[in-house]
Amino acid sequence: MNSISANLNIMIKASDKASKVLIRDFGEIEKLQVSKKGPADFVSNADIKVEKIIMDELKKARPNYSFISEEKGVEDNKDNDNTWIIDPIDGTINFLHGVPHFAISIALKSKNEIVSGLIYDPIKDEMFFAEKDNGAFFNNQRIRVSNKNNFQDCLFAVGGKLKIEPNFPNRKTGCAALDLAYVAAGRYDGYFQKEINIWDIAAGIVLVKEAGGIINDINLNNIENINVIASNPNINTKFQEKLLNF
Repeated sequence: MNSISANLNIMIKASDKASKVLIRDFGEIEKLQVSKKGPADFVSNADIKVEKIIMDELKKARPNYSFISEEKGVEDNKDNDNTWIIDPIDGTINFLHGVPHFAISIALKSKNEIVSGLIYDPIKDEMFFAEKDNGAFFNNQRIRVSNKNNFQDCLFAVGGKLKIEPNFPNRKTGCAALDLAYVAAGRYDGYFQKEINIWDIAAGIVLVKEAGGIINDINLNNIENINVIASNPNINTKFQEKLLNF
């Protein structure tokens, strides 16, 4: 692996610090599931708390960078060419129900391009990260998208509220960030979702690209209502054709 940039190292440290709190809170969520109080407010507090930890760490290292985050929205700063894009808990519904499938997602947009991305699953201790022109990695091992050619042998992830399920083997996992990370790692062959937010997919964009996959052209000036299609290059054309009516 080539050496990582200072910015990616900052992202790794921020996610590591936040993950400790998130793991602890997840344990408390599981207890709250059987209590009369219910966990809804606690989840909201966990989102806010984890986001603050991440933002504080990033601000200490890069005080002038701007932010786009799920809880706080857009926060312009002196440096508008560099923007951190953060989702403190992608997969909040899973987190809420004690399902151990959620992730911290941090990306860096430089001008109009995602140049670094990190997706960390704290429960499984799985970290996916990538930088432009430096490859994509899973726990420091290089990853590539799958090389399957036969559409019927593939497994896809879909998200959102589709009225009709696409006619191919698919999974709804409730965590877009990990769906894209899994495409980059070759665990899934493709991913599709309509009307998603930029903080859910920003890190996954550079991961898929650097792992040799194809992702549709996304206007990074849009924060919400984004359509995303990602897959290995062998099946991308057929995958898009299948999704034309959805």
